[in-house]
Amino acid sequence: MPPIHSAVLSVTDAIRTRSRPHREQYLEDLWNRKADHPRREDLGCGNLAHGIAACGVSDKQQLKLMQSANIAIVTAHNDMLSAHQPYAAYPDLIKQSLQEMGCTGQIAAGVPAMCDGVTQGRPGMELSLLSRDLIAQCTAVGLSHEMFDGLLALGICDKIVPGLLIGALSFGHLPAIFVPAGPMSSGLENKEKQRIRQQFARGEIDRAQLLEAELASYHGPGTCTFYGTANSNQIVLEAMGLQLPGSSFVHPTDSLRDPLTREASHQIARITALGDDFRPIGEIVDERAMVNAIVALLATGGSTNHTIHLIAIARAAGLIVNWDDFSELSQIVPLVSRVYPSGEADINHFHAAGGTGYLFRTLLEGGYLQGEARTVWGDSLSGYTREPCLDDSGLQWRESPHQSLDSSVLTDVASPFSKEGGLRLLTGNLGRSIIKTSAVPESNYLIEAPAVVIEHQDDLEALFSAGNLTQDCVVVVRGQGPKANGMPELHKLTPFLLSLQDQGYRVALVTDGRMSGASGKVPAAIHLTPEATDGGLIGRVESGDLLRLDAVAGVLELLVPEEALANRRSWIADQAQSPSCGRGLFQLNRSQLSQAEQGASFLFGEA
Repeated sequence: MPPIHSAVLSVTDAIRTRSRPHREQYLEDLWNRKADHPRREDLGCGNLAHGIAACGVSDKQQLKLMQSANIAIVTAHNDMLSAHQPYAAYPDLIKQSLQEMGCTGQIAAGVPAMCDGVTQGRPGMELSLLSRDLIAQCTAVGLSHEMFDGLLALGICDKIVPGLLIGALSFGHLPAIFVPAGPMSSGLENKEKQRIRQQFARGEIDRAQLLEAELASYHGPGTCTFYGTANSNQIVLEAMGLQLPGSSFVHPTDSLRDPLTREASHQIARITALGDDFRPIGEIVDERAMVNAIVALLATGGSTNHTIHLIAIARAAGLIVNWDDFSELSQIVPLVSRVYPSGEADINHFHAAGGTGYLFRTLLEGGYLQGEARTVWGDSLSGYTREPCLDDSGLQWRESPHQSLDSSVLTDVASPFSKEGGLRLLTGNLGRSIIKTSAVPESNYLIEAPAVVIEHQDDLEALFSAGNLTQDCVVVVRGQGPKANGMPELHKLTPFLLSLQDQGYRVALVTDGRMSGASGKVPAAIHLTPEATDGGLIGRVESGDLLRLDAVAGVLELLVPEEALANRRSWIADQAQSPSCGRGLFQLNRSQLSQAEQGASFLFGEA
């Protein structure tokens, strides 16, 4: 194994040092809860009777004997989400597979799972980020019965995986494995889909034509095929060693899918405290796992949402990660993958080109991953350079390709698409923000233009339709941070910004809100902190003010004299916000959310 890059070691050490008191307390709590026998042994007879009342005769007998593992199944199944629809059949298959190991399984909890694709630009999107912490709480409620020796987590999409992982880490003394369902087959090419969306934004086609294009893109069971947060989740989970190697991007209907689910069930049975290979999730998710996750994200141009989620996940494990860690790693981690919006290929092309096995191989060979990190599959990441296959004896793992099968989609660290990971920290008088540069042409890295200030994403469409955006501009969307309205994703802005860019205008976005991994070619300074609701300077920006966004120098500046700013009133949130679509139920949660760089969570407070 080649030596690990010095910057990777430096960031890992920095996280370890700043986290020490939090991590030590977390591990002490974990060790205090460790046991070499099922915790249900400590339950009273009445407690246990309630827990097994609905079990079959054989399962009851096994659970009474306390000699075999009982595995919690926490599922995010619903049949509105294409990615989660396949999970309907998983619990029965898992229970059968556990019985083959002499173990039992019970559905411990069902957690909510919302689709950002359905709620884009709608009031429900204000609940999306909040749902992550709710999912974590629901997971903890399911595990709180003390009936379980391990966890199989069924979830894929945007906030669901981080929520399940945060919840699992609150029971860090248990082993946990995530079980994916895979992406849908390729539909309408992403580039063509984006072209048609821009046509609609310009009024060149009608809604019926747009709908046909969208239906051709999102057309079956599985995750969406662009490289947004859902598919970024899968890369991150494998890099952390929390899924079976190569399991992320196998289609729901592929002949490999059921055997992989069976094997995940068998493996969780092997790594409980009742066996001799105990692997609690709280020990696996350490500073090395977190750095490996960030490196894999950067190397593939993954979703910017993970600059929030990974911080919250780390906090759940007693680790303190910040944007400086992302920025330092991004300066040295090469971009080796181009999947839409950073390229024209989709995640199926990535998988066919060599997938995660090839990705981890080249990153390990370059010294960018810490191969000695422990996983649910072994004591190093080397097992994740292999890919699953079927032969006459059943499920096996073979060496992944040693060379990319399509170098336009997936390349090696010696000949990367970019020497940097495509994520940069911007600082200046406006605060701290993140920009994803992997899909942005270098000619657009520097934008200096007048501000166009709006407070609702719908306002941009009105300005665009009225022809009031015929100039270079920096669109400033404020009042979109965690405490303001739950930090909804602002992807609805993208077609209009791209259309302006295509017309030859120099355009950028600055916001205290979120953009997903599908943010695209427009330079976007996002997740700006402090947000307007917390008194951030973005609240005093006025239309016409000159703004400078420099992704090369890492600068975001409002070019207005301080004396002029001193006379301006701070932004005040609209108190008349409608409580419709369930938003009123989360008012208290919003007020407790930390800033984006602290994970935008109501679970931990400010770190």
